[in-house]
Amino acid sequence: MTTLDHPDETGLAGAASRDAGARGLPGWLSGVGVGLVLPVALAAGWELAVASGLAGGRLMPPPSRIFATLVDLSGSGELARHITATVWRVLVGFAIGVVAGTAAGALAGYSAIVRRLVDPTLQGLRAIPSIAWVPLFILWLGIFEESKIALIAVGVFFPVYLGVMAAIASVDRKIVEVGRVFRLSGPALVRRILLPAILPSYVVALRSGLGLGWMFVVAAEFMGASEGLGYLLVDGQQLGKPDQIVAAILVFAVLGKLTDALLAAATAPFLRWQDTVETAR
Repeated sequence: MTTLDHPDETGLAGAASRDAGARGLPGWLSGVGVGLVLPVALAAGWELAVASGLAGGRLMPPPSRIFATLVDLSGSGELARHITATVWRVLVGFAIGVVAGTAAGALAGYSAIVRRLVDPTLQGLRAIPSIAWVPLFILWLGIFEESKIALIAVGVFFPVYLGVMAAIASVDRKIVEVGRVFRLSGPALVRRILLPAILPSYVVALRSGLGLGWMFVVAAEFMGASEGLGYLLVDGQQLGKPDQIVAAILVFAVLGKLTDALLAAATAPFLRWQDTVETAR
């Protein structure tokens, strides 16, 4: 038997100890509680500054006005409709971008010829600002959902492509040789050596792509959209409603953080084998 077949009992004991310590932390010291300290403090400070007259609340409304705006939008059903439209566009665009980026990155990372052929062009395209794609996609696909989803997919594609290509190209040759020494078959080599080697970088690439997807959806919803959080931004700017603008921005932030947390939680079981500084805390 090799050490590959048996987990390190010391490592398991350490992990159990860390889990027990984490369970002993007070609830407010959990990640979510600590993460809310700064935004809550900033919101409370701004509310007090406006209420005391130290700052004006016309262009930057206090949290109480923003909350009232969110309540009004929720009560009328508009907020749910706009959130649904935006989330659907991001998810579809994200799925398309991930599939395309993973396939292109795998090919470019595996084959040096493919990498030399396509990577310079893709790196040039990656530098194009998101808003520059808007007129072209409108011309090609019109102002309906196809152009919006295509723009989001473009935003997701590049970080996923770059992460996969770099991860595959940087796999340590000695690790592959160890697999060959153990006479692993091709599929077994991919499953037991290559996938674990690239998976951490791939997860980071997915999270980066998701973040860019939320950024690109704003530009996408500037393309003649009649619903979506980007539409709320434009509507608030045209009608002079800063509270609606800030409310839409905050909803973007919450949804972006929520989807990122869900993606991180979904991929965490695949990374439990890692022995890193973070897991040792």
